[in-house]
Amino acid sequence: MAPRPTPFDLALAGFAEARFPAIAAGIEAAGADPRDRDAFLMTPEAVRLVRELRPDEGLGEGISELAALLHHAFLFWAEGRRVAAPDRAAVELELEAYRERHAPEGARYVQLPPRLVWAEAVAGVPAEPLDGFFVHPVPGGLRALGVFGLHSGRPGFTVVEAEGARPRELVRPDGSPLFSPVLAGGASAGLRSLTGGEEFLELAWRLGAIA
Repeated sequence: MAPRPTPFDLALAGFAEARFPAIAAGIEAAGADPRDRDAFLMTPEAVRLVRELRPDEGLGEGISELAALLHHAFLFWAEGRRVAAPDRAAVELELEAYRERHAPEGARYVQLPPRLVWAEAVAGVPAEPLDGFFVHPVPGGLRALGVFGLHSGRPGFTVVEAEGARPRELVRPDGSPLFSPVLAGGASAGLRSLTGGEEFLELAWRLGAIA
């Protein structure tokens, strides 16, 4: 079976080869760390890209979300466009039990089994499935960008970012297990849910370095 296209394939690959090399050159000339978002956004080419894509292009509703998507996509491109696509059994194994995990060594996209994990990515908007997430290490932790609602019948998708050290002793207010379903009928359908940013961050720690 052919792999599913990633958000990079669907929305960014068309101009990445034409636009990202100039950003890479600007960061190198400045002697900056590519993972430093401020340094990334200060390059002239990144400024032009944000201005060009700021109208609704299906890439997110706010400037911060757009900047986050472009930065994650740039690192994904610059570090070899690595994709991890664990099967359902591997994902379920990681979600069922806490294990010590390190941040991933480099940038990658972790693509989840279709329609397995759901979340209300935007308050007041119906829950959307998590296609996967871009992830890379940062000082003291990791930074992950979740991509929700990606499908062929929709021109865009929703992005949510989380960053930091791994949450400790994370529990849901209602006491239900992490990642257990909150959608009606979710348990019988074998679905999983995220109920907040910390739970998404914990998911990224559990799956971010998975092969």
